[in-house]
Amino acid sequence: MTLIAVITIFVLAVFVGLEVIAKVPQTLHTPLMSATNAIHGVILVGGVIVLLRADEPIGLTIGFLAVLFGVLNVIGGFVVTDRMLEMFKRKPRSEK
Repeated sequence: MTLIAVITIFVLAVFVGLEVIAKVPQTLHTPLMSATNAIHGVILVGGVIVLLRADEPIGLTIGFLAVLFGVLNVIGGFVVTDRMLEMFKRKPRSEK
């Protein structure tokens, strides 16, 4: 795969992602983020594959950014999920 093809796929993926996210109502962002950790795992695998096949500095940079953003998304998804689960835990009653 040539460098131009890799960059083209990357740019198209960015535009598709932005278009999909722009269509989601704000009230659904948190549940969707917490439910899509598996998709972010796929991004991590793709970034690692790009890093393994990269011969040029631009390929290494794109692969590193994909892995970095994938890790940030996975961590963010777990944090959001944890916050959502905290909302449903019973709080201990204070005795007066």
